[in-house]
Amino acid sequence: MRLAGQNRSLIERIKKVKLLILDVDGVLTDGRIIYDSEGRQLRLFDAQDGTGILLLSAAGIKTIMVTILPSKAIECRARDLKVEEIYQGIKPKTKVLQQVLEKHGVGRDEICYVGDDVVDIGMMRSVGFPVAVKNATREVKEAASYVTKKVGGRGAVREIAELILMTQGKWHTLLATEFGIPSRDV
Repeated sequence: MRLAGQNRSLIERIKKVKLLILDVDGVLTDGRIIYDSEGRQLRLFDAQDGTGILLLSAAGIKTIMVTILPSKAIECRARDLKVEEIYQGIKPKTKVLQQVLEKHGVGRDEICYVGDDVVDIGMMRSVGFPVAVKNATREVKEAASYVTKKVGGRGAVREIAELILMTQGKWHTLLATEFGIPSRDV
């Protein structure tokens, strides 16, 4: 994945990323919430997005989830992916930003935030590398420095993980150390 034609400023911002903050519904899922006959919420998560989060973690880039709607399904997915933290029931989402900065010792310019809807714009305007998924609202795309080619819940997070890791020069090393894939094969 190359940023052909992208400006140097964007590449430099991506190189600084030490922390990924993700919205959940519409970013890690396709935004649909399914209720079963017992009234339990169900969400579908993409396995490749999960692998992207695990690769970021192996590279020392932590992931945090921030969502307005609490859900046990989100807690389970976060646990499976060994996500650093999850903040549920947060509105506005910027309410947790200072706490995250202090706890993780990062600056705003070292954070990538990925969103899809207007509730994400505040966070996007507060970080160094704001990203919108392909199917985000117009306002979110306008607030983004990068818009994914993949839609939320269907590979957008993996795309961002690859972009960050490739731009930071970590992709091939991770594939070799984590999966035994020699760099000439990828």
